[in-house]
Amino acid sequence: MKNLCFIIILLLSISILAQRNLKSGPMVGYSEMKEAVIWLQTEKEASVFVEYYNSDDKTTILRSENYSTKKENAFTCHVLLNQLQPGKKYFYSVFIDKKKINFSYETSFISKKLWLWRENAPDFSFALGSCTYINEEALDRPGKGYGSNYSIFEAINSKNPDIMLWMGDNIYLREADWDSKTGIYHRYTHSRSIKELQPLLAKTQNYAIWDDHDFGPNDGDRSFYNKHISQQAFKDFWANKSYGLDTNQNEGTCSTFSWSDAEFFLLDNRFFKSPNDRKTGEKTILGKQQLEWLIDALTASKAAFKIIAIGGQVLNSSARFENYECYKEEKNYLLEQIKSNGIKGVLFLSGDRHFTELSKISISETQQIYDWTVSPLTSNIATTYKDDTNINRVEGSFFAENCFGIISFSGIKETRQMKLTLFNKNGIELWNKVILKKELE
Repeated sequence: MKNLCFIIILLLSISILAQRNLKSGPMVGYSEMKEAVIWLQTEKEASVFVEYYNSDDKTTILRSENYSTKKENAFTCHVLLNQLQPGKKYFYSVFIDKKKINFSYETSFISKKLWLWRENAPDFSFALGSCTYINEEALDRPGKGYGSNYSIFEAINSKNPDIMLWMGDNIYLREADWDSKTGIYHRYTHSRSIKELQPLLAKTQNYAIWDDHDFGPNDGDRSFYNKHISQQAFKDFWANKSYGLDTNQNEGTCSTFSWSDAEFFLLDNRFFKSPNDRKTGEKTILGKQQLEWLIDALTASKAAFKIIAIGGQVLNSSARFENYECYKEEKNYLLEQIKSNGIKGVLFLSGDRHFTELSKISISETQQIYDWTVSPLTSNIATTYKDDTNINRVEGSFFAENCFGIISFSGIKETRQMKLTLFNKNGIELWNKVILKKELE
């Protein structure tokens, strides 16, 4: 009996140690018809694998390959699940050092549906928000903490979106962080591991863009000496499908993915951006290569809705801070190319400003383009909006409080629409607007 008790205690101890070795996650990254990625971070070097099964066939347990977490990547891991069938819900389990990790919340994901030429575009929804500040008193500036209301992530999770789109300023690098790899990876680790965030990460696809506070110092640009380190950290802590334009994915973080009849274009407004104070040369946010890639990709896209995610505001008419209006030549070129190439269904999404508003312009007698800025999630509320003179703001769409957005797609053919809904930190609806597909054509 003593030996049996010893064995039971030993097994329980091993299980508890494995549980403690999970630092954050798991997080669902991209999900396609045949493969998906599960991200996680351990406390130290460990062996990791994931088991998963189709909810229609619970008896067939699939398993990923074994992965090892390493110190040089902050013990992060991207586990590839490559035995999927299209349009199925999967449940998954995480194993660290061969021990199953138990969670009090659901760990699941949905593979992309094969619908084209077969049925109407599936309805779906995605959540979005920007400006996530997680307090760390030892490294924060003196005074009241800049972040609050972390329960907003639980409110987002309660809406059950198919996708969460992180719209930049997702971590807020501090003065102690951006000068070193150690500091940059510390900031990602600290922000990612809060308990309120974990249920949302575990059962919703997560995609991200960055802005200056993920990239480096405030208003950071292409001259930032550690931009390749911050780019690698972005790649280590997120699980987008790709990063950047070059073959080796060493330049920037832009990417694209699709879901149902929407295609998403995730832009990088930092890696190629010219310095704000430079008086000579081309003034750019995206840079020529990325800008031309975007125009090519928009032109080639067959999606009914083309969602362009960028850190800073695009259609706000006030030339303040880093709004695209301050880069008027490049902005006008982009909008003119959208018009000249007959690109339909465009919606810009932005963050950065610590307030929320919808802007709208007309590029023809019938075609509208919108830019929905949703900010902040947990950071302080801005007061600088009082000096904005945004003549493109849609009346009633302005809010200055912690909030998040949900965009829902529904209807068929001519009645296809997207509904923009804004919620406060507690998940209570503040505002909504329905935009018909035909308004964007």
